[in-house]
Amino acid sequence: MSNKSLQPVILAGGSGTRLWPASRQLHPKQFLPLLGKESLLQQTLRRLEGLDHETPLVICNEEHRFLAAEQLRQCGLENAPILLEPEGRNTAPAIALAALHATHEGNDPLLLVLAADHAIANTTAFQTTVVNAVVLAQEEWLVTFGIVPTKPETGYGYIQQGEPLGSKGYAVRRFVEKPDVATATSYLEQGDYLWNSGMFLVRASAYLRELEQHEPSVLQACREALPESGAGADDIYPFIRLNGEAFTHSPDISVDYAVMERTGKAAVVPMDAGWSDVGSWSALWEIGEQDASGNVIRGDALADDVQDSLIDSGRQLVTCIGVKDLIVVATPDAVLVASRHHVQEVRRLVDELKNRGRSEPHQHREIHRPWGCFDVIDNGNRYQVKRITVKPGARLSRQLHHHRAEHWIVVSGTARVTNGDNTYLVTENESTFIPIGQEHCLENPGTIPLEVIEVQSGSYLGEDDIVRIEDPHDR
Repeated sequence: MSNKSLQPVILAGGSGTRLWPASRQLHPKQFLPLLGKESLLQQTLRRLEGLDHETPLVICNEEHRFLAAEQLRQCGLENAPILLEPEGRNTAPAIALAALHATHEGNDPLLLVLAADHAIANTTAFQTTVVNAVVLAQEEWLVTFGIVPTKPETGYGYIQQGEPLGSKGYAVRRFVEKPDVATATSYLEQGDYLWNSGMFLVRASAYLRELEQHEPSVLQACREALPESGAGADDIYPFIRLNGEAFTHSPDISVDYAVMERTGKAAVVPMDAGWSDVGSWSALWEIGEQDASGNVIRGDALADDVQDSLIDSGRQLVTCIGVKDLIVVATPDAVLVASRHHVQEVRRLVDELKNRGRSEPHQHREIHRPWGCFDVIDNGNRYQVKRITVKPGARLSRQLHHHRAEHWIVVSGTARVTNGDNTYLVTENESTFIPIGQEHCLENPGTIPLEVIEVQSGSYLGEDDIVRIEDPHDR
């Protein structure tokens, strides 16, 4: 890696609360296919294709590691390093970790810091703007990308342009917080204000120097948290694990507050590429494909005399009649109905659900695992029914349960079952029984997904009644 190398750093640690019920704590918006068949993270990675860059570094929360690893694998990036934060400490520490990792062998690349949950319609314009910013970053300016505003938006911070730096960028005159409508309108009329995108291009060493000057406690905590080798990937996945106790000593602070608003080397390069932070359901409505009535409709939905609304359904049919300016989102376990003009308040609703001890803010009914996923399709007193999908070549841990027995019925594919001392194949329309306390394992030896209906029966059916004897996923 040379000092002129471009090192993408993808920040994938957000929770996406305002896009509930699609986005949950254990499956947030960056891992969801909200704007096409691929997730926002995967679209961010695809956006780099055509740029001359090193293998991307992804930074995410520890609890999302298998989601990130699987989506990178689907993009052909199964060897891309994934740096795991034991808890989120905001963007200044995250970028510090990336810079320390990138420089540990004497390298000093340019870090292209991108959020994993943004949408950009014009990839060519995005890449052109990045290339335009390279010269400034090589001169050790800390470059942020300012979005050319299209309306007096009150949901974004703004950056005021200062003196020109060459023909493509400007020194930053000041950063300003989210304004009211009148102030945002004046910014738009003035013409020298840009939306703050939260994307950056900085030389790794330049960022570390500025951080050491302005927030040395962040840098110290990150140095102590990162493995000495700068790598630390385990034997199974390209995970880089931190010293969790050391990392929690870092202040929870954004890169804007820690560095960009204090440094004398802040620069901004305007970007006009159809950018959105996908920060709410109304934002998805704005950038979605609208029909003649101004509706964005996804999934199994029927609208009659409906205008300017977003209807997003999962497996169930959703019908709407005679409404306007609505957001209707249905998942297998929750439904949101909201005014399109009040979607910023979804976070408050999610907080109330958390206060009531509900599971819906945290996870979907369908739970993803490194080997595939399962969906609880029915449950009652002393029984539970799951639909289990195992990826080709994957297997679950060898385990046992103290309180439940399991019946497995294969509906698609072929299962290799370990049941005590016996190992055998179970094919479509066949079944097998796992007694209480029996060591067992389920594996998919085939080339197509394995679909199994699991019927559990017993006195306790919680997920914590799993004793793992051997786990290929190192959990």
